[in-house]
Amino acid sequence: MLVVDKAVEIVKEKAKKSGFAIAGTFNTNTSSGAIGYYASRLAAEGLIGFAFGRSPQRVAVYGSYEPVFGTNPLAVAIPSEQDPIILDMSTAATSYFGLVEAQTAGRSIPADFAYDNQGNPTTDPQKAIAGAIRSFDRSYKGSGLALIGEILAGPLVGAAFCGIGDSKGNWGHLIFAIDPELLTDRDKLASNVSEIIRKVKSTKKLPGVGEIFVPGERESLLARQRQESGLIEVEDNLLAELRKVAGEA
Repeated sequence: MLVVDKAVEIVKEKAKKSGFAIAGTFNTNTSSGAIGYYASRLAAEGLIGFAFGRSPQRVAVYGSYEPVFGTNPLAVAIPSEQDPIILDMSTAATSYFGLVEAQTAGRSIPADFAYDNQGNPTTDPQKAIAGAIRSFDRSYKGSGLALIGEILAGPLVGAAFCGIGDSKGNWGHLIFAIDPELLTDRDKLASNVSEIIRKVKSTKKLPGVGEIFVPGERESLLARQRQESGLIEVEDNLLAELRKVAGEA
C-alpha cells in the first residue's frame, strides 16, 4: 500500500505538469487493497486515473483449470461534477481474500466461481484455494482481460508473471493518469460525464429494479454511510482472528 501510494503521488504531480504520467511498481509481496482507491485519488485532482495490479497465480485461463494469472484487478476513475465514475473490478470471479473470508466464515461459494485441483467445479472455498478461480465472466473475454492485466502489471513493470520469477515476492502495479486538458476542456468533460450519468440513471428499468447505478456509486454511498455511523461490518470469525493477531502484536 505504501509503494502504490507513492506511485500515485508521483503520477499525480507529473500529470499535472505534463498532461500525462505513468509509473510501475514491483518487488512488493502483498495486496495493495482496493485498487479503485488509487484511481479515485487521481480523479479527485481532475485527472483520469488508471490502475492495474497483479498477484500470485490463482486464476485459470479459459478452457483450463490450472492457475496461471493473478486475480488482476483494474480500475478507471473519471471525474464528473459530483462523485467520479470509478470502475473497480477484479478480472476473476472472486478475489483470493474472498475465498479466505468464506473459508474463515465456514461459508460455501457459488458453484461457478472456481475449480478444485482436479478441474471439478467446487463450492468449497478451501478446495478452490487449492485449485483455481475462474475469470469474472467465465468466458474467453474475461480471460483475455486477465491476460492484459498480467502483462501490464507484470513484465512491463519488472514484476513476476504467470508463475515466472518470484511470484510470491515480486507483485506488480501499473498506475497512469491523463489530464483531460490534453484533448478537451476539463470542466466540459466533467459536465458531459455528469450528463451521461443522468442519462444512464434515467433509462427505463426492468421489473423489480429500483434504481440504476453507475460504477462506483454504490461504494461511494456505502463509504459515506460508514463514515457517518463510525461502524464497519466484519464477519465474526474474521474479527476474532484480527483481534488475535492484534493481541500478539
